[in-house]
Amino acid sequence: MLKTAIKPKWIAALVFALAVSVILVLLSHWQLSRSLEKDVAPPSVTEKVQPLLNTMTPGHLMTGDREGQVVTAQGHFDPSKQLLLPSRLEDGNEGYWDVVAFVVDGAVAPIGVKTSEDVLIPVARGWVSSPDDVPAVPEGKLEIEGRLLNSEGPVLKKDLPEGQISALSTADLTNRWNSSMYAAFIVSFSETVDGHDVGAAAADNPLVPITVTATDQNNKINWLNIFYSIEWAVFAGFAIFIWWRLVADDYRREQDALYDLEHPEDDETP
Repeated sequence: MLKTAIKPKWIAALVFALAVSVILVLLSHWQLSRSLEKDVAPPSVTEKVQPLLNTMTPGHLMTGDREGQVVTAQGHFDPSKQLLLPSRLEDGNEGYWDVVAFVVDGAVAPIGVKTSEDVLIPVARGWVSSPDDVPAVPEGKLEIEGRLLNSEGPVLKKDLPEGQISALSTADLTNRWNSSMYAAFIVSFSETVDGHDVGAAAADNPLVPITVTATDQNNKINWLNIFYSIEWAVFAGFAIFIWWRLVADDYRREQDALYDLEHPEDDETP
C-alpha cells in the first residue's frame, strides 16, 4: 500500500488534506479560546462610576461590556410613571421593586423612532414588602447613582393588579409609557437632591436598598464554543481519514487488477 500512497497524485492529495486539517485545527483552537473569553467588563471597570450619557445611547442595545456598570445621571422622576414589580426577593423575603421612570437630562431620542422629546430610563428605586409601603416619588431635579443592567425579557402574566408589571422589560415599558427609552434600567444606589440622599439608603425611607453586585465572571465557560472546537477537530481528523480511504480504495483496485491478470481463468464462463 506504501507504493500506492507515494504516487504523485496521492502525495498531492495528502498535502491538500494536511493543509485543510491545519486550517480546521486553527479554527478549533480559535473556538476553544473564544469559550474562555469574557464579554463582561471586570469589576475594576464596572465599579468606576461613569456618566450614563457616556456609557449608553438611547435606542441601542446594551453590550456585554456595559452591563453592570455603575453610572450617574441627572434629571427628574416622572411620578405619573410609577410601577411595582412583584415576586422580587431581598434577603430571602419576597416583595416588590418600586420602579419609576427617570427623565435623563441631555439624552437625545433616537432618530426615526422618536416617541417623545424626553428620554426615560426605568429606575428600580428599592424593595418593599407590601404595596402599601411604597413612598412618594421625589420631586425636582436630582442626581442618581446606580448599576446599569440589561432589560429583562417580556413575561406574559395575566391578572396582575393595576400598576404592576411582570418583568422590567423596556420593550413593554416603551409601549406602556409611549416614550423614548434606554434599552436598560438602573438599580438605584443613591438619589441626591441638593446634597441630601432621598433614595432607599436614606434613614427615613421605607424602601430597602436592592442588593445587586458586579457581574460574576468566575468559571464562565461558553459550552457552545467548546462544542464547535471539538467539531472542528473531528473535521480535521476526517480530512486525513478521507485521504487514507481514497488511497486504500486505489490500492484495492490495483490488487484486483493484478489478481485478474494472474488468474484469467477465473473470468471464463463455464
